[in-house]
Amino acid sequence: MLTPGGRVDHNGLRPMAALLSTHCRVIIHDRRNCGKSDVVIGGELSEQHLWAEEMAALLKYLGAAPAYLAGGSAGSRTSLTVAVRHPEVVKGVFVWEVSGGPRSAELMSPGYYGQYIEAAERGGMPAVAATEFFEQRIRDNADNRERILSMDPEEFCSVMRCWRDQFSQSNPVGDLTEEQLESITCPVLAFEGNTPDDVHHKSAAENVKRLVPHAELRPSAWTHEEWAVIGQHDNTFPGIAATNRYHMKSTLYAAQLLEFITRVESQQSSAAA
Repeated sequence: MLTPGGRVDHNGLRPMAALLSTHCRVIIHDRRNCGKSDVVIGGELSEQHLWAEEMAALLKYLGAAPAYLAGGSAGSRTSLTVAVRHPEVVKGVFVWEVSGGPRSAELMSPGYYGQYIEAAERGGMPAVAATEFFEQRIRDNADNRERILSMDPEEFCSVMRCWRDQFSQSNPVGDLTEEQLESITCPVLAFEGNTPDDVHHKSAAENVKRLVPHAELRPSAWTHEEWAVIGQHDNTFPGIAATNRYHMKSTLYAAQLLEFITRVESQQSSAAA
């Protein structure tokens, strides 16, 4: 199962999925509140943990468990969260641009939550529906208009504040604690972070290697020279958002993911023999 970063749709992962599909079954996950999926603002868990619960349920529903989970940024921390909450559905985890670091939550929280809280406080749910992000959710799924406009603004803000607070906690990766990362039993392959990148700080992938018992760390897919240009997309190439970067390295990610799967399967077969 492939999961993109941010709150974007899965189109950036289609090239990687196409490369993998000649070798194995591939599922690309549009999480709730992302892509063409339903907008659902509610629940007691953090948004990241809700995504993980729904990923596990989807794998079981499709008869695809246990599976290998792969993703970047938000996709990385959600894949790891599934391995924490539902180890029975995960064979291995393959992640890049792991979210975390000293300023990661501080930098991402306004975009994920703060701006929509402010919109609801300013103009109620019509103002939320008019934001660029939720306008796109409505264009992608027309039923989302009624879902958004029918929400109580106070309840919307309450959930968003709860998600923001959980997201903003100081943890090694996303909102996963050291104990949770240490509990992961499946093999994990993580790519090193890049410098500079305060959203996916290099310490996040290093924490995965340090805390997850069966984790390995690979060099970043990007050379320092490449990252000096591509990594600064906000200032140089506004169209190259994080998920759009994934297809630029889809050949490398697909090849290394297939190698990882082959190796894990071989090791498990040997252990069972």
